[in-house]
Amino acid sequence: MWFILSLTAIIFWGGSDLFSKMGSKPSDKYSHWKIVIAVGTVMGIHATIELLSGTKFYPVDFIKYMPAIVFYVSSMVLGYVGLRYIMLSVSSPICNSSGAVACILCLIFLRQMPDALTWIGIVLVCLGVTALAFVEKKLDKEAHALAEKGENKKYKAGFIAVFFPIFYCLLDGLGTFADALLLDSGVVNEDSANIAYEYTFFIAAVIAFIFVYVIKKEKFELKFDAPKWAGAVCETAGQFAYIYAIGDDMGNPTVAAPMISAYCVFSVLLSRIFLKEKLSLKHYLIICTVFAGIILMGIAEGLA
Repeated sequence: MWFILSLTAIIFWGGSDLFSKMGSKPSDKYSHWKIVIAVGTVMGIHATIELLSGTKFYPVDFIKYMPAIVFYVSSMVLGYVGLRYIMLSVSSPICNSSGAVACILCLIFLRQMPDALTWIGIVLVCLGVTALAFVEKKLDKEAHALAEKGENKKYKAGFIAVFFPIFYCLLDGLGTFADALLLDSGVVNEDSANIAYEYTFFIAAVIAFIFVYVIKKEKFELKFDAPKWAGAVCETAGQFAYIYAIGDDMGNPTVAAPMISAYCVFSVLLSRIFLKEKLSLKHYLIICTVFAGIILMGIAEGLA
């Protein structure tokens, strides 16, 4: 079951990346907070629906799940800031190398050892994600060189282009490991963890709304912010699938973590199609490598 849930998270989070990038404008210095408002609002609505449908939740669950929440929310905000300055096809692979970080932590501290076939799948996914990050970083340097000459100002980013994705990667990796530790040990269940996370994001959205629209007096333009809200829906759906893929009852955190990190490959494909960013032969080879890893992990799960 974790395999299907992981694929669901990959599809929706790829869509979230695309729409969030479309809603991020370098000229709008509050775009990341506007995305937080959209995501937090949708998550708050979903969490409320969960409660009304009978899902049990206790205030103490906020405290139990707080280690993962802190890492996730902070990484998300940094990721949204980074989208203002860097191509999605560069940012997403670097950010989502966090799956490899989480996998290593799970192997070391949780002692969850996959079988040989799964190991091959994990290695292929991690190699593909890492290789994609290196390839895209080289292309980003070329784009930056053109920007310096005044030929292409769209993706001129400097140090900030690397700073945000790398810190997102580290924080998200720690969050995924905290998830695996807390959910796998039964400290908090999947439903409660998801509700705690979503309501925390809703609180962040309220704070961001006050800052952007009350203090800074920005104009609320739903028509131009539509991609942000589409991304928020995809983000919430992906989070819902992810929390169960990584959990104890149906999950497999050691394998699901690097697999879900491969959603950046889907993000790259979407960015090439809808944002018209060029895809080279190297990209196709790397994408095929990652997909091969995903298929191997799926086969291993079927044989288990």
